[in-house]
Amino acid sequence: MNVSTGGRQLRSRAAIAAFVCAITLLPGPSFAAPGTPDPRSDQSIEDIHNELNGLYREAEVATEAYNTADVKATEQEKRLTSLHKDLARAESRLDDLHTLVGVAARTQYRGGNLDATGIQLLLGDHPDQALDEASQARQAMRNLVNVSETQKRARAELDRQTDAAADKLRELKSSRARQAEAKGKIEKKIAEAEQIEAGLKKEQTRKLAQLENQEAQEAKSKWTGPGSGGTSTGPGSGSGGPKASGAAARAVDFAMAQIGKPYVWGAVGPSSYDCSGLTSTAWAAAGHPIPRTSQAQWQGLTRVSLASVQPGDLIIYYDATHVGMYIGGGRIVHAPRPGRTVTIAPAASMPIVGVVRPGV
Repeated sequence: MNVSTGGRQLRSRAAIAAFVCAITLLPGPSFAAPGTPDPRSDQSIEDIHNELNGLYREAEVATEAYNTADVKATEQEKRLTSLHKDLARAESRLDDLHTLVGVAARTQYRGGNLDATGIQLLLGDHPDQALDEASQARQAMRNLVNVSETQKRARAELDRQTDAAADKLRELKSSRARQAEAKGKIEKKIAEAEQIEAGLKKEQTRKLAQLENQEAQEAKSKWTGPGSGGTSTGPGSGSGGPKASGAAARAVDFAMAQIGKPYVWGAVGPSSYDCSGLTSTAWAAAGHPIPRTSQAQWQGLTRVSLASVQPGDLIIYYDATHVGMYIGGGRIVHAPRPGRTVTIAPAASMPIVGVVRPGV
């Protein structure tokens, strides 16, 4: 190889190397690693905020729907168990009557009298109050057939109620199963919302917190109940409103003691709560059990006006799918949503449906 040829080859190799380096250094399309959260840099903070709130609201609605279906099915199971016990007692009583009717018939056929005490022991709810007069015994014998027929009818009615209750339970279990299937969807929505939050840049996170604080301040000015325009010095107090006392004070104290514990859908403590799990557990701890779900609390408890709300009362929000406990001074304690903990918030921070008062 001559010198000129070798020089050309070296220059060619150098050119190729330079070209490869240039390609390597050229900016190309970037791809996020699998599982990397979307920073959503193309969305405004307001859009992100609204998207998160929407996802969490959908999850909460589904949570309350499952809780309601579960409560109804559980109550029906208890009712069916009670009916089965009543049916067993009715069948036992009917067997006793059938035996007694046979004894009475044989005694009358032989021309004798059935002992009064024997009749009362079989018929009476209180054997110690046995009949002691022969005339009453004779009257009881004449009525045995009628009593037996009455018991047969009662037993048949119990049988009908038990069958109907069993059918209803099957329906409720089916409903509960459908809601349970929604659990995966609920968790998916929660995971989606959490992924959005995890993907936010530090500046976005700061602006989001700033926006939420701004909304909280605006909510304080919207409060029109007791204590509006005033300040409070602690739970259960506030300008223009009475302090909590009795069971209400115990409920407020219990709820306040849960501050900092995480929201978990369907949870009723002691380490985590959802919104209605917190309020129902707090009032149960105060000695006044109330319905489990926010919708049942709204439907089943005594309603009062917003102007007369007192600490311990429950403020119902949205379409009765969220609830918080009023603590005075225009504030509530509540379990807000997944990813957050039990906390204090302005009572007017969400659309209010109404107010209910447990323990009355």
